[in-house]
Amino acid sequence: MSTSSSWLLLAAVLVSAWTTTAVARHHHGFETIFDAQEADRVEKLPGQPADVGFRHFSGYVTVNETHGRALFYWLFEATHDVAKKPLVLWLNGGPGCSSVGYGAMMELGPFLIQKGKPELALNPHSWNKEANMLFLESPAGVGFSYTNTTADLGRFGDNLTAHDAYSFVVNWLDKFPQFKGHDLYIAGESYAGHYVPQLAEKIVHMNKKAAHKINIKGILIGNPAIDSSSDDRGLADYAWDHAVISDEVYGSIKSNCKFPDDGEESDACNSAWNDFFNAMDDIDLYSLYTPACTNAMINSTSTSTRHHRRGFMPALGKKARLSVPYYNAYDPCGDYHVIDYLNRPDVQTALHANVSGAIPYRWEPCSDALTNWTDAPASTLPAIGGLVKAGLRVWVFSGDTDDRVPVTSTRLALRKLGLATSKPWREWFTSDQVGGYTLAYDGGLTFVTVRGAGHMVPMITPLPARQLFAHFLSGKELSPKAIVA
Repeated sequence: MSTSSSWLLLAAVLVSAWTTTAVARHHHGFETIFDAQEADRVEKLPGQPADVGFRHFSGYVTVNETHGRALFYWLFEATHDVAKKPLVLWLNGGPGCSSVGYGAMMELGPFLIQKGKPELALNPHSWNKEANMLFLESPAGVGFSYTNTTADLGRFGDNLTAHDAYSFVVNWLDKFPQFKGHDLYIAGESYAGHYVPQLAEKIVHMNKKAAHKINIKGILIGNPAIDSSSDDRGLADYAWDHAVISDEVYGSIKSNCKFPDDGEESDACNSAWNDFFNAMDDIDLYSLYTPACTNAMINSTSTSTRHHRRGFMPALGKKARLSVPYYNAYDPCGDYHVIDYLNRPDVQTALHANVSGAIPYRWEPCSDALTNWTDAPASTLPAIGGLVKAGLRVWVFSGDTDDRVPVTSTRLALRKLGLATSKPWREWFTSDQVGGYTLAYDGGLTFVTVRGAGHMVPMITPLPARQLFAHFLSGKELSPKAIVA
């Protein structure tokens, strides 16, 4: 869609709103909204290819004026049919990891960092070919998102994160009203197994009393942390089945751990888990069959100083902090390139990020600014089950070479919902190769595996990931037969 036609669409939406809503006419003139959007439009990133064929916007949305909390977003309009394509909000997990650094720049966004080159490359399998993609750094303290109340950084948990994310969606749609009529889907991976269903649940709840309803249609979560008991049990079983831990370590976990639903275990169990993670030091737990990032690779491919890298906080179930994953068979240290890029002053200026220069820390893929995580239910299955009952489309997918939230864990968790199988387990195809397997449950819940993919599926298998995404949006089944070009 051209720039002129995009603004004509915006004008049409606003004129329609003004003719029916006096309040909107009084508070929000077309010029005000146009100027606000234009201020956030990214003219061109350093190293960005020319004539990319879509517009993108980035900046801040205030979610709490009293505390000065503002969340950073990055919107990529669809490459075509902007007015008809759905809006998809993407959330990475952690808690504390960046959707801009991971989702947008290393997985499914249109721009990818190139090893040893200053230019950005276009991602041929970017998800904005299927939808308008909105990436959010959440909660405040993650990436470029911030709070002016330092005490907030020790108060975040699942509840406050969902509250602020909901405020973000409402306020962002006021800033971009041309998207208010679009179908909204929420997607994410890992600890977004908490973020996504909790936000969707809140939207469904608030829609019952809100004057202007958010048009939410479904959720998509990949390798998600959704049930700590199942996650832990499957984590141990998968590692032993794939020959990465010894019989002794596996036996110690099985004999000392009870896998309770509340997640509380004995000291002996926690000690056994420490032995488990120590056994993983030299491989990538998040992607078993791709190279791990080594010091030699870091020193040869990045100008970054060595920084503290961490993945999931203990809320995921285990008491260990693991390396942040980057899944690329050719460059497993790619997150260092993203750190270099997003800490460049010219890049931050282009993105309208850290505009005051007051954020007291460097951009990092996973934030150490969050000093405490105050609440996290052991299971989000009740929320997921509620969304299924509410009629939302719910798809869960698993890369089958991930041993952090492995496919084994997810299968165990989904069984707890007690849903009958509507379509049995079968293979699905990408071209003439098996892309993975799928199973459908009553009520609209679909489970999909992606063959050969790790924890961050779009990074390792971008074509099958985009295929899965497109079928999710359309609600169509993945192909049961080989697709021959």
